[in-house]
Amino acid sequence: MNEHKTLIDLINNKEKLVAMLAPSFPIVFSYPEIITMLKKLGCSYVVEVAVGAKKTNKQLSALLKADPLARYITSPCPTIVRMVQKQMPQYAKYFPVGVDSPMVATAKIIREKYPGHRPVFIGPCYVKKYEANEDVPELNILVLTYTELKDVFNHFHVTEDADQHDAFDMSEPGDERMYAMDGGLSHSSGLSDLLKSDELKIISGAENNIEAIKEFDTHPTIRLLDILNCEGGCIHGPGITSSLSTEERKEKIYHYISENKNSDMISVNEG
Repeated sequence: MNEHKTLIDLINNKEKLVAMLAPSFPIVFSYPEIITMLKKLGCSYVVEVAVGAKKTNKQLSALLKADPLARYITSPCPTIVRMVQKQMPQYAKYFPVGVDSPMVATAKIIREKYPGHRPVFIGPCYVKKYEANEDVPELNILVLTYTELKDVFNHFHVTEDADQHDAFDMSEPGDERMYAMDGGLSHSSGLSDLLKSDELKIISGAENNIEAIKEFDTHPTIRLLDILNCEGGCIHGPGITSSLSTEERKEKIYHYISENKNSDMISVNEG
């Protein structure tokens, strides 16, 4: 896959682009510098994927509230989804129908708000490329990792710079910004408060996932398995190049959240 070369071609051809930044971006990029840099590349708009995460939360919460017997394995992690589909298909029945991942939800919002613009998802996960190409090809999402985006910046000689007036064109400055960390979905959606302690299991790390899924299947008291493939969550995605520890990565995100709670960003409230 050569998505960074595709993005270079799109920029050279003056295509209309909307950048979608995953919630883990503060680990790699400073704010608002990253907004300025993406605008310099030629992105018409820059959107925070927390916007779509809020929609994901609403969709999943509605299903759990509507049926007190409903039980689900969360589906925003494409690695988990593909592992279950290919290696453990008997458990695929637990994925919630009609719940979009934050990336997909954000791309759908962009399609409505910015027609004619191509969504470019920028995040820590290579498997998102398969999700975009195989699951929702109609949305025409281009997926790059942070590492690949740095290559694009280098190609166009875009250096770190900030216009202090730059901000996200769409944002949801709430707890959805925690999505990159293990348990981020449960905590930001309020499901960690709605569900009893024995009804919710939060797990991350490839070495833990298979047993956690098997346990969920045999323990009907667990209503939600909030599961991410990377240890600690998306903050350790392979598309992140960083020497920071897990706690330092989390601190980067918490700092961004605390510093931008009362910003003048545009919040999109869907549904």
